[in-house]
Formats: sequence, C-alpha cells, structure tokens
Amino acid sequence: MKVGMVSLGCSKNLMDSEKIMGMLKKGGHQIVVDPKEADAIFVNTCGFIAPAKEEAINTVLEMSEYKQGNCKKLYMLGCMAQRYKAELEESLPEVDRVISIDEYDHIEEYLNEDLPDGSIPNWNDAERLVSTAKHTAYLKIAEGCGNFCSFCAIPLIRGRFISKTMEEILKEAKMLEERGSKELVLIAQDTTRYGIDLYRKYALADLLKELDKMNFKWIRILYMYPEAITHELVDTIAESKHVIPYFDIPLQSGNDRILKLMNRRNTSEEALEIINYIREKIPHAIFRTTFIAGFPTERKAEFNDTIRFAAKVRFDRLGAFPYSKEEGTKGAELKPEVAKKVRQARYDRLMQQQMVISSEKSAELIGKTLEVVVEGKEALSNKYKGRSIYNAPDDIDGYVYFRSNDNLTVGSFVNVKINKAYTYDLEGEQVD
Repeated sequence: MKVGMVSLGCSKNLMDSEKIMGMLKKGGHQIVVDPKEADAIFVNTCGFIAPAKEEAINTVLEMSEYKQGNCKKLYMLGCMAQRYKAELEESLPEVDRVISIDEYDHIEEYLNEDLPDGSIPNWNDAERLVSTAKHTAYLKIAEGCGNFCSFCAIPLIRGRFISKTMEEILKEAKMLEERGSKELVLIAQDTTRYGIDLYRKYALADLLKELDKMNFKWIRILYMYPEAITHELVDTIAESKHVIPYFDIPLQSGNDRILKLMNRRNTSEEALEIINYIREKIPHAIFRTTFIAGFPTERKAEFNDTIRFAAKVRFDRLGAFPYSKEEGTKGAELKPEVAKKVRQARYDRLMQQQMVISSEKSAELIGKTLEVVVEGKEALSNKYKGRSIYNAPDDIDGYVYFRSNDNLTVGSFVNVKINKAYTYDLEGEQVD
C-alpha cells in the first residue's frame, strides 16, 4: 500500500514519525509525499499548547477529505492522541484509529491488521526512515521528561525521563554517519540531564567526547537546561573539534519568584553565572532562549525583570510565548491569571526589544566570513540559501542567502562573506 505521513510539532515528534515510516517501509509499504496518492495517511500530532492542538485538529480534518479518493485509512498519532485518546475517538469519526504513544511498542499489531499486503515489524526492530536532508539528522538521546515545569504538560504526555544507553546512541550515530550526515543535532526534552538515570551523573559531556571522534562536521545540541550545564560540559564543548558552541537554553523568566512558581531549578542569577562562564570559555558562543509572557500571578515589575535580563544577556535568538493554560499542570491552578491582552502586550514588548538586539547582533557579522551549508537555491532571486553555525535546522533562526558563480550541491559547505544583515537573515557572496 501507499502511505503518507504528516508530522507536526517538534523534532522529537519527527523522529517518532521517521521510526513509524521505517516500520512501514520495512513491512513492504511505499511511502508517498502527495496525500492524493496515499491509501493510508498518518498524522503525528503535537499537543503542547492550544495553537498546536488547533493545528492538529485542522490537519486531521484536512487529511480526512482525501478519504473521498484513494485514502482508506486515517490514523492520528502523537502527543495529542496520547493525551485525549478517548475524546478524539468519540469526536472524530473521520479517524479510523487514534494511537497513543503508549501503544507504539505494539503498533505493528494494529497496522498489520489494517494494512494488507505487508508484514510490519515491531517498534524496536525497525530503523528510522530519516526524512531530513541527507546532510542533517536529528538524534534523540532520551525520552520523556522529569522536570515537571508547572506550565508544561510534556511529562504528563511523554512520561518520565529515560536516557538511551550510550551504546545505542553511538550505534545510531554511526548509521547516520554512514548515511552521509554532516550535521548531527542532539535532542531530548532536556539534553543536559542525559545519563542521570543510567549512570548516576550528567553524562552529556562523556557522550560528546565519543561523538566528537566520529566524522561529523557539526554536532549541535538543543534544549539545554541551565542548572544542568556543568563546567565540565562547557569545557568539553570548548575543547571539541566538531561540537559547535550553540547554546539553546530555555529560561522562561528573569524573575526568581516566577521561576520558582514555574518549578524551575535555577534562579536568574544562577542562569547568568553559567552564561558568563560560557562566554569566558567560549567568547564566540551563540545563545538562543525562550521566555513565557504573562505567567499566572506575574506582576508588571516581575515581567520587567525578564525584560532587563534579556537586555543584559543580549541573546542571539530569543523566542517567546504568551502563557497558555494547560490542563493538568500546576500552573493551571494558579490565580490570578494575567489577562490575555496583557499577556499579548508583554509578549509584543519582549519581541520588539529582541528584534533590535537580533538586528544589532546580525550587523556585527557584516564583513565576516562564515562557513555555510547549502540548503537550496531560490528560483526568483537566483541566490543560494544556507545555514551557518548560527542557524539550527528548525526554521527558527533564519538563513544565509548568498550568490555564487559555482554550481553548488545541497549539503556542500562553502565560505560566505557577509555584506548585508537583517533581523534574522544574512546576505553575502561566496569566497574561496
């Protein structure tokens, strides 16, 4: 059968989608991109915040329209399916099966029953069908989360934090290396806590030392919690050949009372101390973060602490979200709530400040030469589009656009001299 996959949400969800596609392909089914061709369609959903849930429902309803054509089966998977399985089964008759994350260990039983002409292996025996461009690949080093931040439902959805063994990770990394991946992106709900459950210590530094021996050009780490960024980890990154100094640290607030209510383990001063240590050891370090605007009970003066903190640190990239109430979390019980329009106004204010900072940080790169991996070519402008170490492959950090007299291939690395800078994007010319 021909099967299609729509993967919503984060890169961790994408890896689950890749695993399921690997199972389907190994079971004899053909993966197609165009939903019009698909006999069965899978929608892997995100359930993190309200807009993600709305996107999931809308996408499922959109895919259900193909059941008037070739599509015979529509599946709903992922975080939203995990959290609201019974409700979705009742309210979405268009969906043939709602499969929760808990059911992935025996998902082949459902699929072999529903999809004839194949024999799908079990979850543990299948390899991922990597869907990213050949030069870039994600590698999940742990499942679940044990932080229980009071605004976040992920532990309720994904379960407790479970590290993969180092042997398992290195085996998968070897597969990606042999595939030709040049950029390896390590992901988990909390990468910095890797190994604490297996080895009774933070073992990310040990893992990086092993990965650094392999033939990757860039090793990038996402989702680093500040209280678990040890001096050993920073020193390891500083001394490595391939681990790039890209620190994606979700901080959420610059006020200590709010941080405590969020059930975060650090104070603003402790976060600043580790940022300063990173800059001392790696002066060219790149920082990305996220903040929440309008957490319950947050006063104007407390949000001003976040504004001042962000202005002091001057992050290269900063994302923010107006607080979204998530049922089942401790934050949902806190009163008083901040009015929706106030949340939005605080978000707008923070992002306006960051636009100025990001523009200034980008302007500092004018005249410098950056190594850039080619992602493609823009047909209208005739410019190549690529990413430097400043740009993660998740469409958040912007791109480098540049001209070249050469016929460049996707995944090749070139040097680009920057001559123009915008808020998030850069422009330049290829140089030798």
